[in-house]
Amino acid sequence: MLERLQTLEDRYDKLNELLSDPDVISDTKKLREYSKEQSDLSETVQAYQEYKNVNEQIDETKMMLEDESDDEMKEMAKDELDELTTRKEELEESLRVLMLPKDPNDSKNVILEIRGAAGGDEAALFAGDLYRMYTRYAEAKGWKTEVIDSTMSEVGGYKEITIMIKGEGAYSSFKYESGAHRVQRVPETESGGRIHTSTATVVCLPEAEDVEVDIHEKDIRTDTFASSGPGGQSVNTTMSAVRLTHEPTGISASCQDGKSQIKNKEKAMQILRARIYDKYEREAQEEYDESRKSAVGTGDRSERIRTYNFPQTRVTDHRIGLTLQKLDQVLQGHLDQIVEPLLMEEQAQKLEQIGE
Repeated sequence: MLERLQTLEDRYDKLNELLSDPDVISDTKKLREYSKEQSDLSETVQAYQEYKNVNEQIDETKMMLEDESDDEMKEMAKDELDELTTRKEELEESLRVLMLPKDPNDSKNVILEIRGAAGGDEAALFAGDLYRMYTRYAEAKGWKTEVIDSTMSEVGGYKEITIMIKGEGAYSSFKYESGAHRVQRVPETESGGRIHTSTATVVCLPEAEDVEVDIHEKDIRTDTFASSGPGGQSVNTTMSAVRLTHEPTGISASCQDGKSQIKNKEKAMQILRARIYDKYEREAQEEYDESRKSAVGTGDRSERIRTYNFPQTRVTDHRIGLTLQKLDQVLQGHLDQIVEPLLMEEQAQKLEQIGE
Protein backbone atom coordinates (compact mmCIF):
# COMPACT_ATOMS: atom_id res chain seq x y z
CA MET A 1 0.00 0.00 0.00
CA LEU A 2 2.87 2.37 0.81
CA GLU A 3 4.36 1.93 -2.66
CA ARG A 4 0.98 2.74 -4.20
CA LEU A 5 0.65 5.81 -1.97
CA GLN A 6 4.09 7.04 -3.01
CA THR A 7 3.07 6.65 -6.66
CA LEU A 8 -0.03 8.74 -5.99
CA GLU A 9 2.03 11.44 -4.29
CA ASP A 10 4.43 11.54 -7.26
CA ARG A 11 1.46 11.88 -9.60
CA TYR A 12 0.01 14.66 -7.44
CA ASP A 13 3.30 16.58 -7.65
CA LYS A 14 3.38 16.07 -11.41
CA LEU A 15 -0.17 17.44 -11.69
CA ASN A 16 0.90 20.57 -9.80
CA GLU A 17 3.55 21.10 -12.47
CA LEU A 18 1.11 20.44 -15.31
CA LEU A 19 -1.45 22.88 -13.93
CA SER A 20 1.21 25.62 -14.10
CA ASP A 21 2.09 24.77 -17.69
CA PRO A 22 0.87 27.51 -20.13
CA ASP A 23 -0.04 24.84 -22.72
CA VAL A 24 -2.34 23.13 -20.22
CA ILE A 25 -3.81 26.41 -18.96
CA SER A 26 -4.79 27.31 -22.53
CA ASP A 27 -6.40 23.89 -23.10
CA THR A 28 -9.78 23.93 -21.30
CA LYS A 29 -10.32 20.17 -21.60
CA LYS A 30 -6.90 19.24 -20.18
CA LEU A 31 -7.13 21.88 -17.47
CA ARG A 32 -10.48 20.50 -16.30
CA GLU A 33 -9.24 16.91 -16.49
CA TYR A 34 -6.03 17.54 -14.53
CA SER A 35 -7.78 19.76 -11.97
CA LYS A 36 -10.33 17.03 -11.23
CA GLU A 37 -7.61 14.37 -10.96
CA GLN A 38 -5.66 16.56 -8.55
CA SER A 39 -8.78 17.25 -6.49
CA ASP A 40 -9.55 13.51 -6.30
CA LEU A 41 -6.01 12.76 -5.06
CA SER A 42 -5.78 15.65 -2.61
CA GLU A 43 -7.28 14.02 0.50
CA THR A 44 -5.30 10.80 0.09
CA VAL A 45 -1.98 12.57 -0.54
CA GLN A 46 -2.44 14.91 2.44
CA ALA A 47 -3.16 11.93 4.72
CA TYR A 48 -0.09 10.12 3.36
CA GLN A 49 2.13 13.15 3.90
CA GLU A 50 0.93 13.44 7.49
CA TYR A 51 1.52 9.70 7.93
CA LYS A 52 5.17 10.08 6.79
CA ASN A 53 5.61 13.09 9.06
CA VAL A 54 4.24 11.19 12.07
CA ASN A 55 6.61 8.29 11.34
CA GLU A 56 9.56 10.68 11.29
CA GLN A 57 8.47 12.16 14.63
CA ILE A 58 8.16 8.65 16.08
CA ASP A 59 11.72 7.82 15.03
CA GLU A 60 13.02 11.09 16.50
CA THR A 61 11.14 10.53 19.77
CA LYS A 62 12.51 6.99 20.09
CA MET A 63 16.05 8.30 19.60
CA MET A 64 15.38 10.93 22.26
CA LEU A 65 14.27 8.23 24.70
CA GLU A 66 17.47 6.29 24.11
CA ASP A 67 19.73 9.34 24.62
CA GLU A 68 17.79 11.11 27.37
CA SER A 69 18.91 10.62 31.01
CA ASP A 70 16.49 13.02 32.69
CA ASP A 71 13.50 11.04 34.08
CA GLU A 72 11.03 13.90 33.63
CA MET A 73 12.04 14.41 29.99
CA LYS A 74 11.81 10.67 29.40
CA GLU A 75 8.26 10.64 30.77
CA MET A 76 7.28 13.49 28.47
CA ALA A 77 8.85 11.69 25.50
CA LYS A 78 6.91 8.51 26.36
CA ASP A 79 3.63 10.43 26.45
CA GLU A 80 4.44 12.03 23.11
CA LEU A 81 5.32 8.63 21.64
CA ASP A 82 1.97 7.20 22.78
CA GLU A 83 0.11 10.09 21.12
CA LEU A 84 2.10 9.72 17.91
CA THR A 85 1.54 5.96 17.81
CA THR A 86 -2.21 6.44 18.23
CA ARG A 87 -2.24 9.02 15.46
CA LYS A 88 -0.25 6.67 13.21
CA GLU A 89 -2.83 3.92 13.72
CA GLU A 90 -5.67 6.37 12.92
CA LEU A 91 -3.93 7.47 9.73
CA GLU A 92 -3.30 3.87 8.66
CA GLU A 93 -7.01 3.14 9.00
CA SER A 94 -7.93 6.31 7.10
CA LEU A 95 -5.49 5.47 4.31
CA ARG A 96 -6.92 1.94 3.99
CA VAL A 97 -10.36 3.48 3.46
CA LEU A 98 -9.05 6.16 1.08
CA MET A 99 -7.35 3.49 -1.01
CA LEU A 100 -10.56 1.51 -1.51
CA PRO A 101 -11.85 1.38 -5.11
CA LYS A 102 -13.96 4.47 -5.70
CA ASP A 103 -17.24 4.66 -7.57
CA PRO A 104 -16.40 6.71 -10.68
CA ASN A 105 -19.87 8.27 -10.49
CA ASP A 106 -19.50 9.62 -6.93
CA SER A 107 -18.57 13.17 -7.95
CA LYS A 108 -21.40 13.53 -10.47
CA ASN A 109 -24.72 15.34 -10.39
CA VAL A 110 -27.68 13.08 -9.76
CA ILE A 111 -31.12 12.55 -11.26
CA LEU A 112 -33.74 11.33 -8.78
CA GLU A 113 -36.96 9.72 -9.97
CA ILE A 114 -39.62 9.45 -7.25
CA ARG A 115 -42.90 7.62 -7.88
CA GLY A 116 -45.92 6.86 -5.76
CA ALA A 117 -46.35 3.07 -5.79
CA ALA A 118 -48.73 0.97 -3.66
CA GLY A 119 -51.31 2.94 -1.71
CA GLY A 120 -53.07 5.22 -4.17
CA ASP A 121 -53.47 8.82 -2.99
CA GLU A 122 -51.46 8.18 0.17
CA ALA A 123 -48.52 6.91 -1.93
CA ALA A 124 -48.59 10.12 -3.99
CA LEU A 125 -48.60 12.23 -0.82
CA PHE A 126 -45.65 10.23 0.50
CA ALA A 127 -43.78 10.77 -2.80
CA GLY A 128 -44.25 14.49 -2.16
CA ASP A 129 -42.82 14.08 1.36
CA LEU A 130 -39.74 12.34 -0.07
CA TYR A 131 -39.30 15.08 -2.67
CA ARG A 132 -39.32 17.76 0.05
CA MET A 133 -36.96 15.70 2.22
CA TYR A 134 -34.43 15.38 -0.61
CA THR A 135 -34.59 19.03 -1.64
CA ARG A 136 -34.03 20.15 1.97
CA TYR A 137 -31.06 17.78 2.25
CA ALA A 138 -29.61 19.13 -1.00
CA GLU A 139 -30.09 22.74 0.14
CA ALA A 140 -28.28 22.01 3.41
CA LYS A 141 -25.36 20.64 1.37
CA GLY A 142 -25.30 23.72 -0.85
CA TRP A 143 -26.44 21.78 -3.93
CA LYS A 144 -28.90 23.13 -6.49
CA THR A 145 -32.15 21.32 -7.31
CA GLU A 146 -34.25 21.56 -10.45
CA VAL A 147 -37.53 19.83 -11.28
CA ILE A 148 -37.18 18.18 -14.68
CA ASP A 149 -40.60 16.54 -14.92
CA SER A 150 -43.57 15.96 -12.63
CA THR A 151 -47.11 14.65 -12.56
CA MET A 152 -49.17 15.85 -9.60
CA SER A 153 -52.03 13.90 -8.07
CA GLU A 154 -55.51 15.26 -7.42
CA VAL A 155 -54.99 15.25 -3.65
CA GLY A 156 -51.53 16.84 -3.67
CA GLY A 157 -48.21 15.10 -3.77
CA TYR A 158 -46.91 13.48 -6.92
CA LYS A 159 -47.70 10.45 -8.97
CA GLU A 160 -44.12 10.88 -10.13
CA ILE A 161 -41.48 13.58 -10.08
CA THR A 162 -37.97 13.73 -11.53
CA ILE A 163 -35.41 16.17 -10.17
CA MET A 164 -31.81 17.06 -10.98
CA ILE A 165 -29.47 17.73 -8.05
CA LYS A 166 -26.30 19.56 -9.04
CA GLY A 167 -23.24 19.66 -6.81
CA GLU A 168 -19.84 18.05 -6.28
CA GLY A 169 -20.39 14.62 -4.74
CA ALA A 170 -24.19 14.65 -4.99
CA TYR A 171 -24.36 11.09 -6.33
CA SER A 172 -22.11 9.78 -3.55
CA SER A 173 -24.76 10.73 -0.98
CA PHE A 174 -27.93 10.01 -2.93
CA LYS A 175 -26.90 6.65 -4.41
CA TYR A 176 -28.11 4.87 -1.28
CA GLU A 177 -31.70 6.07 -1.86
CA SER A 178 -32.60 3.74 -4.74
CA GLY A 179 -35.30 1.30 -3.70
CA ALA A 180 -38.76 1.09 -2.19
CA HIS A 181 -39.57 3.43 0.72
CA ARG A 182 -42.47 2.42 2.97
CA VAL A 183 -44.61 4.74 5.10
CA GLN A 184 -46.89 3.72 7.96
CA ARG A 185 -49.35 6.37 9.15
CA VAL A 186 -53.01 7.28 9.56
CA PRO A 187 -54.20 9.09 6.41
CA GLU A 188 -56.16 12.31 6.89
CA THR A 189 -59.09 10.72 5.08
CA GLU A 190 -59.18 7.73 7.48
CA SER A 191 -62.03 8.29 9.94
CA GLY A 192 -61.37 5.11 11.91
CA GLY A 193 -57.81 6.04 12.82
CA ARG A 194 -56.37 2.92 11.19
CA ILE A 195 -52.72 2.89 10.16
CA HIS A 196 -52.19 2.43 6.42
CA THR A 197 -49.02 1.23 4.72
CA SER A 198 -48.03 2.81 1.40
CA THR A 199 -44.88 2.83 -0.68
CA ALA A 200 -43.00 5.07 -3.04
CA THR A 201 -40.03 4.09 -5.18
CA VAL A 202 -36.85 6.07 -5.73
CA VAL A 203 -34.37 5.60 -8.57
CA CYS A 204 -31.04 7.43 -8.36
CA LEU A 205 -29.11 7.93 -11.61
CA PRO A 206 -25.75 9.64 -12.11
CA GLU A 207 -25.90 12.35 -14.75
CA ALA A 208 -24.22 11.09 -17.90
CA GLU A 209 -22.12 13.33 -20.12
CA ASP A 210 -22.20 13.24 -23.91
CA VAL A 211 -18.85 11.45 -24.11
CA GLU A 212 -20.03 8.62 -21.84
CA VAL A 213 -23.05 7.57 -23.89
CA ASP A 214 -22.94 7.28 -27.66
CA ILE A 215 -26.46 8.25 -28.76
CA HIS A 216 -27.17 8.80 -32.44
CA GLU A 217 -29.86 11.26 -33.46
CA LYS A 218 -31.27 8.76 -35.97
CA ASP A 219 -31.96 6.32 -33.12
CA ILE A 220 -34.21 8.73 -31.22
CA ARG A 221 -37.93 9.10 -31.90
CA THR A 222 -39.46 12.39 -30.76
CA ASP A 223 -43.14 12.70 -29.86
CA THR A 224 -44.84 15.91 -28.75
CA PHE A 225 -48.09 16.29 -26.84
CA ALA A 226 -50.01 18.75 -24.67
CA SER A 227 -48.93 18.99 -21.03
CA SER A 228 -51.33 17.41 -18.55
CA GLY A 229 -52.17 18.08 -14.91
CA PRO A 230 -53.81 16.08 -12.09
CA GLY A 231 -56.26 13.53 -13.44
CA GLY A 232 -54.67 13.69 -16.88
CA GLN A 233 -56.54 16.76 -18.10
CA SER A 234 -54.74 18.99 -20.59
CA VAL A 235 -53.40 22.15 -18.97
CA ASN A 236 -52.48 23.94 -22.19
CA THR A 237 -53.21 23.76 -25.87
CA THR A 238 -49.63 23.94 -27.12
CA MET A 239 -47.72 20.75 -27.89
CA SER A 240 -44.87 21.67 -25.55
CA ALA A 241 -44.44 18.33 -23.77
CA VAL A 242 -41.81 16.04 -25.30
CA ARG A 243 -41.20 12.31 -25.15
CA LEU A 244 -37.93 10.87 -26.48
CA THR A 245 -37.55 7.16 -27.21
CA HIS A 246 -34.20 5.49 -27.85
CA GLU A 247 -35.32 2.82 -30.28
CA PRO A 248 -32.33 0.40 -29.94
CA THR A 249 -33.00 0.00 -26.21
CA GLY A 250 -36.67 0.99 -25.98
CA ILE A 251 -35.80 3.43 -23.17
CA SER A 252 -37.86 6.61 -23.12
CA ALA A 253 -37.96 9.88 -21.20
CA SER A 254 -40.43 12.73 -21.19
CA CYS A 255 -40.65 16.27 -19.89
CA GLN A 256 -43.65 18.59 -19.69
CA ASP A 257 -42.72 21.01 -16.89
CA GLY A 258 -41.55 23.89 -19.08
CA LYS A 259 -43.56 25.96 -21.53
CA SER A 260 -40.83 25.71 -24.17
CA GLN A 261 -40.71 22.58 -26.30
CA ILE A 262 -36.98 23.12 -26.87
CA LYS A 263 -36.19 23.26 -23.15
CA ASN A 264 -38.43 20.28 -22.43
CA LYS A 265 -36.53 18.33 -25.09
CA GLU A 266 -33.18 19.27 -23.51
CA LYS A 267 -34.35 18.07 -20.09
CA ALA A 268 -35.83 14.88 -21.54
CA MET A 269 -32.46 14.20 -23.19
CA GLN A 270 -30.72 14.56 -19.81
CA ILE A 271 -32.98 11.88 -18.34
CA LEU A 272 -32.70 9.64 -21.41
CA ARG A 273 -28.90 9.82 -21.42
CA ALA A 274 -28.76 8.96 -17.71
CA ARG A 275 -31.13 5.99 -18.13
CA ILE A 276 -29.17 4.59 -21.07
CA TYR A 277 -25.87 5.06 -19.22
CA ASP A 278 -27.35 3.27 -16.20
CA LYS A 279 -28.54 0.36 -18.36
CA TYR A 280 -25.16 -0.12 -20.03
CA GLU A 281 -23.31 0.19 -16.75
CA ARG A 282 -25.48 -2.42 -15.07
CA GLU A 283 -25.14 -4.82 -17.99
CA ALA A 284 -21.35 -4.46 -17.91
CA GLN A 285 -21.35 -5.45 -14.24
CA GLU A 286 -23.76 -8.38 -14.39
CA GLU A 287 -20.93 -10.82 -13.70
CA TYR A 288 -20.57 -9.13 -10.30
CA ASP A 289 -24.24 -9.57 -9.38
CA GLU A 290 -23.59 -11.26 -6.09
CA SER A 291 -21.21 -8.58 -4.83
CA ARG A 292 -23.61 -5.88 -6.05
CA LYS A 293 -26.45 -7.41 -4.03
CA SER A 294 -24.31 -7.48 -0.90
CA ALA A 295 -23.07 -3.94 -1.36
CA VAL A 296 -25.05 -1.22 0.37
CA GLY A 297 -27.27 0.81 -1.92
CA THR A 298 -26.74 -1.19 -5.10
CA GLY A 299 -29.32 -3.92 -4.69
CA ASP A 300 -32.59 -4.55 -6.48
CA ARG A 301 -34.55 -1.33 -6.88
CA SER A 302 -37.76 -3.09 -5.85
CA GLU A 303 -36.17 -4.00 -2.51
CA ARG A 304 -37.73 -2.31 0.51
CA ILE A 305 -34.90 -0.27 1.95
CA ARG A 306 -36.51 2.01 4.54
CA THR A 307 -39.65 2.39 6.66
CA TYR A 308 -41.02 5.70 7.98
CA ASN A 309 -43.34 4.95 10.92
CA PHE A 310 -45.32 8.06 11.93
CA PRO A 311 -47.14 6.75 15.05
CA GLN A 312 -43.80 5.82 16.63
CA THR A 313 -41.82 8.69 15.00
CA ARG A 314 -39.38 6.05 13.84
CA VAL A 315 -37.23 5.59 10.74
CA THR A 316 -35.64 2.20 10.02
CA ASP A 317 -33.10 1.46 7.30
CA HIS A 318 -33.46 -2.28 6.74
CA ARG A 319 -30.12 -2.77 4.95
CA ILE A 320 -28.04 -2.10 8.04
CA GLY A 321 -30.69 -2.49 10.76
CA LEU A 322 -30.45 1.19 11.71
CA THR A 323 -33.41 2.61 13.68
CA LEU A 324 -33.74 6.27 14.63
CA GLN A 325 -36.50 7.84 16.72
CA LYS A 326 -36.03 11.03 14.70
CA LEU A 327 -38.64 10.90 11.97
CA ASP A 328 -39.25 14.68 12.03
CA GLN A 329 -35.53 15.42 11.64
CA VAL A 330 -35.13 12.98 8.75
CA LEU A 331 -38.13 14.39 6.88
CA GLN A 332 -36.67 17.88 7.37
CA GLY A 333 -33.66 16.73 5.36
CA HIS A 334 -31.22 15.68 8.10
CA LEU A 335 -30.21 12.60 6.14
CA ASP A 336 -26.51 12.43 7.04
CA GLN A 337 -27.41 10.46 10.18
CA ILE A 338 -28.54 7.69 7.79
CA VAL A 339 -26.15 8.25 4.86
CA GLU A 340 -22.96 8.20 6.96
CA PRO A 341 -23.65 4.79 8.60
CA LEU A 342 -24.51 3.40 5.15
CA LEU A 343 -21.19 4.71 3.81
CA MET A 344 -19.28 3.20 6.74
CA GLU A 345 -21.00 -0.16 6.22
CA GLU A 346 -20.12 -0.16 2.53
CA GLN A 347 -16.48 0.66 3.34
CA ALA A 348 -16.39 -2.14 5.92
CA GLN A 349 -17.72 -4.61 3.34
CA LYS A 350 -15.10 -3.54 0.81
CA LEU A 351 -12.32 -3.91 3.39
CA GLU A 352 -13.60 -7.36 4.27
CA GLN A 353 -13.69 -8.39 0.61
CA ILE A 354 -10.11 -7.17 0.13
CA GLY A 355 -9.05 -9.10 3.22
CA GLU A 356 -10.65 -12.28 1.87
